[in-house]
Amino acid sequence: MFIKLLCIFVGVPALEIYTLLEFGRLIGIGATVALIILTGISGTYLARTQGLDLLKKIQNEMSQGRVPADELLNGLLVFAGGIVLLTPGFWTDLIGFCLLIPATRNMVRPWLHNWLAKKTTVISMNSRRNL
Repeated sequence: MFIKLLCIFVGVPALEIYTLLEFGRLIGIGATVALIILTGISGTYLARTQGLDLLKKIQNEMSQGRVPADELLNGLLVFAGGIVLLTPGFWTDLIGFCLLIPATRNMVRPWLHNWLAKKTTVISMNSRRNL
């Protein structure tokens, strides 16, 4: 776990800095800064609209007496996408946009669902052993 966290907290910023420097060299500093600002603004707008749409869907499912499992997972992915978009950089913005766009988010959701199912099974089995 320590190695994974080290890669995330050191590797991702290093990759982002390298990419920003290369983009600055290729297209210029002004265009790079403008692109960062543009992705931030568009990402904020997209996160807000997707989040509000999901909130309405969750409320609708609950009012009909159904558990909004898919909508809650979508909400988690939209929230994560919004958080990732707050960090400056091209790679994190790409990941954030992928989590905000419904078509790509729908490809990630089954993986998240399976991962959560495995984790809850392990936690459930461990708690039974401790009884």
